[in-house]
Amino acid sequence: MNMNTLLKTSATAAALGLLLTACGSDEGGAEGNGEGGESYSVAIAQYVAHPSLDATAQGMKDVFEEADADIEVEEQNAQADQATMNNIVGTYGSDDNLDAVLPIATPVAIAAATSITETPIIFSAVTDPVDAGLVPDWETPGENITGVSDMNPVEDQLQLILDVVEDAEVIGIPYSSAESNSVVQVDAANEAADALGVEIQEVAVTNTSEVAQGVDSFSDIDAIYVPTDNTVVSGLETVISYGVDNQIPVFAAESDSVERGTVGTYGLNYYEHGRQAGEMALSVMTGEAEVADTPTALADDAAMEYTFNLDAAEQMGVEIPEDLSADANIVGEDEAAEEGDADEETSE
Repeated sequence: MNMNTLLKTSATAAALGLLLTACGSDEGGAEGNGEGGESYSVAIAQYVAHPSLDATAQGMKDVFEEADADIEVEEQNAQADQATMNNIVGTYGSDDNLDAVLPIATPVAIAAATSITETPIIFSAVTDPVDAGLVPDWETPGENITGVSDMNPVEDQLQLILDVVEDAEVIGIPYSSAESNSVVQVDAANEAADALGVEIQEVAVTNTSEVAQGVDSFSDIDAIYVPTDNTVVSGLETVISYGVDNQIPVFAAESDSVERGTVGTYGLNYYEHGRQAGEMALSVMTGEAEVADTPTALADDAAMEYTFNLDAAEQMGVEIPEDLSADANIVGEDEAAEEGDADEETSE
């Protein structure tokens, strides 16, 4: 299903009136929500609905809402359908009124780069833009495309698994063979495996309906690592159920999946990732930066965090070491219980 949402960041009708009468002049404008600022139009094309990509889109929209400009946002979701995705980016490519197009996730970014040759493209949730053919190298943007990568620290994430599951020897990775971003992460995991002393067992799927069958095919694994894979993350509850039923801890590559029920991660906060991409898009639209001078960015340090779900850890039969959980973001019912205990100790 397509979702069309038209948002306006103007705070009041009076502000819009000022914009119209001033013909876009920002002289003497007030701060925030476009009062007295310029007018822009931007389109968000999201590959599929799941919490990480939803959070990315929300981060962008919050940046636009807070901006000292009137930014009209059109938002569409392809729901992982190739024909719908091509139709969305084709429509955006023929719209001369757009100041920027913002594809979220690798498949839609590739489609946008193919169809849109004039309008600036600022991508997000793309793991390896070089491998995806979006930019020639990390330092050089494309002719009309740049963005923010969500490349995750795969080796550090595998090490986290070993810190929690100390006797782990085999780690299973379900991934979509159709997503280049996922293939890159699996390759990185295999490269890191020898140094870490573990074996990687891969299971490739082509769509969300195959995820259950995929994880059922794992043999003698000690933990599961879910990369930032749109297909598998869309069916994450299936992987989590498998982990609980078989007492095999499931770890993720980003924090939203931990909130949904995986054990933990050292990974990206996708809301902050979206804000970073939104700020880049805003700079390009307002003329503060040119696409040609804006190389692909990696995630800001502020967007990286340890996150653990203590409920999930208990359900899958593992404990989080105190040295890891002490300064981590904790989600789940146990967080509330711990805070309650801390309050009681304080009152005593």
